[in-house]
Amino acid sequence: MRGAPNIGGKRMTLRVTDIERFVINVPFRHRVRPWNELLVAKWGVIEIIKVTTSSRDIVGYGETLVHYTWQQVADETVGRVIGTNPAEHLADDSLGAGLQMALYDVVGQALGVPMYRLLSERKVRDWCPISWWNTKMPADLLAEEARDALAEGYLAHKIKVRPWFDVREQVQAISDVTPESYLIDLDWNGMLRTPGEALPVLRELDAWSRVGLFESPIRQDDVIGHAHLRGRLPRPLAEHFRKDLFPVWMRDDSLDAFVVFGAGVSGLMRQGQLAASFNKEFWLQVVGTGLTTAFTLHMGAVLSHATWPMVTGMNTLADDLIVEPIEIQHGLARTPERPGLGVTVDQEAIEKYRVDTSDVPETPLRILRFDLGDGRRRYYADMLQLWRDCREDRNMPVQPRNASLSFHDDDGTQEFAETHRRLRSAPLWDMDLAPAAWT
Repeated sequence: MRGAPNIGGKRMTLRVTDIERFVINVPFRHRVRPWNELLVAKWGVIEIIKVTTSSRDIVGYGETLVHYTWQQVADETVGRVIGTNPAEHLADDSLGAGLQMALYDVVGQALGVPMYRLLSERKVRDWCPISWWNTKMPADLLAEEARDALAEGYLAHKIKVRPWFDVREQVQAISDVTPESYLIDLDWNGMLRTPGEALPVLRELDAWSRVGLFESPIRQDDVIGHAHLRGRLPRPLAEHFRKDLFPVWMRDDSLDAFVVFGAGVSGLMRQGQLAASFNKEFWLQVVGTGLTTAFTLHMGAVLSHATWPMVTGMNTLADDLIVEPIEIQHGLARTPERPGLGVTVDQEAIEKYRVDTSDVPETPLRILRFDLGDGRRRYYADMLQLWRDCREDRNMPVQPRNASLSFHDDDGTQEFAETHRRLRSAPLWDMDLAPAAWT
């Protein structure tokens, strides 16, 4: 076989003989489920990729978050890979997340080496920093999440910050139940909108010692705003890596760190190497179960500047899909050393969660109530409507004190149905609701 390696005096003739694809739906953990459902309900829908080879003992697995990962696996791609040497395709990010992952798994197994040995970079760490992740949630629930994170070996926590929760209460609640070494990274996804609106909030948050960095406080394309903020901030400023904006950010030295994300192995490695060339730290953000976490750890093991805690979101799912869990201690996760991805797929779990469709499961209709903390209330039909009202339409303050969000599930009444119908057209203030409407 052309290009076949010589191992122990024998030429290896490994070929891909079959690629099986099927969908599973992994539930969220009970506490986070209703909050995840508001915007990331799709994250539990996963396509499992199983690659069978001409060697009976070498079978590889990967996974694709159907509604989130950078690239899905296409029928054409499957046809192109079957019958070929899996090593020929490792650098091809267009394969889709699950297939590329599975091919690294089989090639590593065939050569008897862990995945990181296939990445053409020297290993720099055995243990990688890792972060617990939560979406938008009330302060008391985030404190419970922090307790769980500590119990499971984490010392970093990335949370989504939004106007409809008071970030000061959230940070204080987490701080009350964690040690000084516990890091809280705050991600606004641009919700603080402009440097003038952002700076007072960010400076105020410097009062909490556990705050680590500020991610995307303003719009990502506001490159002048980033330069304005960085010299005035008490904490590091981070943004999602963008190839088109990277030269401007580096010219102005306007960021401290990056989120390396949204690409396959070659793209992630390239982003990480570019950040390192300017001595910028970053974290890897690749969302999935234990399979994806193992996959990401291999890249974190060789990327010199991947020193900020990686985010995979594994903690939000009820099952990691692997037999032996990723080892996490003192905020660090151990990179697997067995060949390939170095983890064993839990076949019973795979069958337990197997479904016939990749469609997103139905979630209950909800009425969302945003209490602004000053006596005003505003109602919404869904989270996208609330997001637009706060960020795109700029109708709400960026970070009001004592703010909170609650929701009411469809109770089957005509009252609910009529109120929800009205809200689908536009948000309503408390005073605009009919006296009989749900409040």
